[in-house]
Amino acid sequence: MNLNQLQIDRTWTLFLDRDGVINRRIVDDYVKTWDQFVFLPGVLDALKKFHHVFGRIIVVSNQQGVGKGLMSEADVQSVHIRMQDEIKNAGGNIDAVFYSPHLQSDKSIMRKPNIGMALKARRQFTDIRLNRSLMAGDSISDMIFGKRAGMKTVLICPDPEPAQSHPRQIDYLYPDLISLAKDL
Repeated sequence: MNLNQLQIDRTWTLFLDRDGVINRRIVDDYVKTWDQFVFLPGVLDALKKFHHVFGRIIVVSNQQGVGKGLMSEADVQSVHIRMQDEIKNAGGNIDAVFYSPHLQSDKSIMRKPNIGMALKARRQFTDIRLNRSLMAGDSISDMIFGKRAGMKTVLICPDPEPAQSHPRQIDYLYPDLISLAKDL
């Protein structure tokens, strides 16, 4: 199915992972301060376009660095506030950011691939219909989260191999957010 066959309009919600999708992922570490946060190329332009296409844009992010004691929840919230400000200044908008501070071993419903953050978003924004939502992320965990919540999934990855290895989890494949934005 072609993405534009979905007839995406303002009744749709876009869920986005953060690290590796919006900003550069730090390998074997975490973005702990704004100084470490670097927008990926084209992301601000993509988010500006998404703001005019989707009714809601929600960021959902696992942040287990908090659970490991490497950063505080205040550190994460500070990064998110600054990220939202920069996106707004560039003409985009993020309606809300939900994150899970839990360790993977905690098995929390709030940690992707579990769907707690999707349910929390739907409680906060009663107009969200998960079957009229896209989940864009860079990991199979993001894709499983999207599928479990009833969303269409978009893997953001320059390498098509993961899509071939997990075809039931991935509906669409794009190398980056700006490529996705250009297809809408």
